[in-house]
Amino acid sequence: MAIDVDTKDTTALGDAELTTLGDICADGPASFDIGLLSKQREEWVLITTAKSGNALQGFSFCTLERIGGTPCVLIGLASVKRTGKRTEVLKALMADQYRRAVLAFPDEDVLIGTRFIDPSGFEAFTLSRVLEDVVPRPGHKATGEERAWGRRLAKRFGVDADYDDRAFVAKGDGAVPCVLDHESLKPGVVSDEVRALFDAVDTTRGDSLIAFGWAMAEDLAALA
Repeated sequence: MAIDVDTKDTTALGDAELTTLGDICADGPASFDIGLLSKQREEWVLITTAKSGNALQGFSFCTLERIGGTPCVLIGLASVKRTGKRTEVLKALMADQYRRAVLAFPDEDVLIGTRFIDPSGFEAFTLSRVLEDVVPRPGHKATGEERAWGRRLAKRFGVDADYDDRAFVAKGDGAVPCVLDHESLKPGVVSDEVRALFDAVDTTRGDSLIAFGWAMAEDLAALA
């Protein structure tokens, strides 16, 4: 069955829908509870959901905005249900983000940014092969401008109080971080080099890795 994706304003998200969101988070390590999900309704502009038939398979809170004049798609708390379709679901969620990016920012390159606690999350950036210059990435020493972007995103996500702009790791305070929660269907998909990027991430403390990449205007136009 095909994956159907829909995006709407978070103000239209009802309590019953929040409960359904919480239900699919139960199998993941991020431990998103209803209280945390309810806060996202106030902090984010949009929510994208992916369904198979009537069954919710995944969601992401997100927004489209400009940071210092640069168009950005920011993905906040997100989760993909642990089923055999989860790769397809993640790809569908990201495809909708790219589609909205080109509609909101035609003929412009767009930065896509989010946070992860697990290397599997990087599949969000690699499945569609749309993003270029992903940071951090194996074998790449971040430039000063890339580190600056990490700091900008840390501030935007509200985790800049104790942020390492070389490791791209925001230290936690014991609270559950609002990350893109995904587990690869096949563990071997994630390379040891990508896993090494998370060596400094202490999940028990609530750390998270900030990552971003660029969607080029011509690539986005091809997806519209």
